[in-house]
Amino acid sequence: MPRPTRFFIPGHVWHITHRCHGREFFLDFSTYRKFWVKWLYEGTNRYEVPVLNFTVTSNHVHVLVLSPKDIKAIPLLMQLVAGRVGQVYNKRKNRKGAFWENRYQATAVQTDEHLARCFMYIDLNMVRAKVVKHPSKWEHGGYHEIVRPKKRYQIIKRSEVSRLLGLEEDHLGKSYQKWIREALRKGNLSRDSIWSTELAVGDNGFIETIKKGVGRFVSKMTVKEAPALYGQGQSRPNTLAWQIFEETDLQ
Repeated sequence: MPRPTRFFIPGHVWHITHRCHGREFFLDFSTYRKFWVKWLYEGTNRYEVPVLNFTVTSNHVHVLVLSPKDIKAIPLLMQLVAGRVGQVYNKRKNRKGAFWENRYQATAVQTDEHLARCFMYIDLNMVRAKVVKHPSKWEHGGYHEIVRPKKRYQIIKRSEVSRLLGLEEDHLGKSYQKWIREALRKGNLSRDSIWSTELAVGDNGFIETIKKGVGRFVSKMTVKEAPALYGQGQSRPNTLAWQIFEETDLQ
């Protein structure tokens, strides 16, 4: 079966997930997680891709990006990071074979409440896994930069995070800490596959925009209603389920 095309519409936010081959814990040692972060820093500067958030777990990664005008930039970034990490791991372990599970999944996220929830979903990943009790305790994620800007080797584009979330950059850290604190207080920790299985998550208007943007690459699309993200009585986003066949390969 042909591989899915990765077509990134400029100006939209994309949540990307990539798993280790066979869901193995190849990133279990912090050395390799740090190496992944190092190459994310190198790649985002090389290809000028604004990174909004990320986290590296023991067997998969999340990265939230804003697509630049160059539609090849994100695939090149992902190819660079995945390739360098896989090569180093295999060399050190005297191992052959795939490090990553096929290809990464990319989901377009509407820049409203959906995006705010996606941010928290990423940062609460290791809390859901019961590895840490708070995202501040997990070293290999974007939470630290969102809350407190780094002086050197910045990965997170905080100005874009502030703009997209509708927050003043000077108040971004405190506001985001409150969001995380409230999510933890309410126990909003359940996993929801929509962030890593759908082509798009948002309202009907956003879904139509994504359809138009990638329509010529997609052979079949359907819209379905997703379960509530954080309990009963809260808004239900639409998701764009898809089946896409290769016409052009950007990776």
